[in-house]
Amino acid sequence: MKDTQILSGFHDPAAAPTGNAVPRPAVLVFDACHVGVVLRAVLFVQSVVAVAAMFGAATPLDWLTRLSLMTGATLPATLLWLIVACSLKQVLARLSPALQQAAGIILGALAGLYGCAMLAMVGSLQAAPWWASAFAGAMLSAALVAALVLRAKGKAPAAAAARLAELQARIRPHFLFNTLNSAVALVRAEPRRAETLLEDLSDLFRHALMEQGESVTLAEEIALAQRYLAIEQVRFGERIRIEWVLDAAAGSARLPPLLLQPLVENAVKHGVEPSASGADIRVSTQLRGSRVVIKVSNTTPASRSAQGNGLALANVRERLGLLHDVQARFQSGLKDGVYQVRIEVPA
Repeated sequence: MKDTQILSGFHDPAAAPTGNAVPRPAVLVFDACHVGVVLRAVLFVQSVVAVAAMFGAATPLDWLTRLSLMTGATLPATLLWLIVACSLKQVLARLSPALQQAAGIILGALAGLYGCAMLAMVGSLQAAPWWASAFAGAMLSAALVAALVLRAKGKAPAAAAARLAELQARIRPHFLFNTLNSAVALVRAEPRRAETLLEDLSDLFRHALMEQGESVTLAEEIALAQRYLAIEQVRFGERIRIEWVLDAAAGSARLPPLLLQPLVENAVKHGVEPSASGADIRVSTQLRGSRVVIKVSNTTPASRSAQGNGLALANVRERLGLLHDVQARFQSGLKDGVYQVRIEVPA
């Protein structure tokens, strides 16, 4: 199956434990190291500053003057808070959640003092409001930390839902029985192939049950998808035609765990199963500058639409956003009998 251009609208732009003690895993309750976080933090602070500048402003010109003066202090202070919070990411992760949030608020107070010092240095203030600046910085940073904590908490249920969906797919009766029946049929005629089939099934179970981290490499996700499709290849034979176009340079890109497997499973379910002649499935990866493009495509029966993919694709989209925020791109669509999912992530 040749590649399709239906979704080409994107622009390329712990220490080891000792003894029998179980170490507490390093968990970062707020992460400032995302472009989307930086943009939202700057917009939030500047919005508050813009409203604050309205107090005491007699005319729009007076408001713009006040806003420019305050922006000259708050913008560098906000960026300083983000840079320091991101730089101390590994250190903060070793603290308890409460201490991490307290550290973020303290950094905000220091950033407020930094902004006040900048205004004092240029002589814009008759009497520098040190205490007011510190408290204002602490309150703004508290709001930012609270928003980032909620964002981090949102990753847990999304990842749990993905693991549950993947496990349910693995233990789905017809999938399991068909796989075992295929292995039984191969035991005498092709014992080595039957052994490989059972090994692939075992790897899928183990991967579904093991504890996953925040992200895995694209190469690991490709390996899991290959095991799944190898099992389905035995089941469907010539009805399933698989093409892999993989760029080795793209293998280190980070993805949420269990991201590709639901996509290839959808390709089998909605492309191969309902068609007497089967379907072509194409999985491609490509490094383009600082971006990695991933495509999963499958042909579909003429009488079948793209309906039925909504839940799996919604989960994929949500988890991509949680991991990469605005740096991730996701598209899906049906054109000329080919359904394609296109993903972009940072390299």
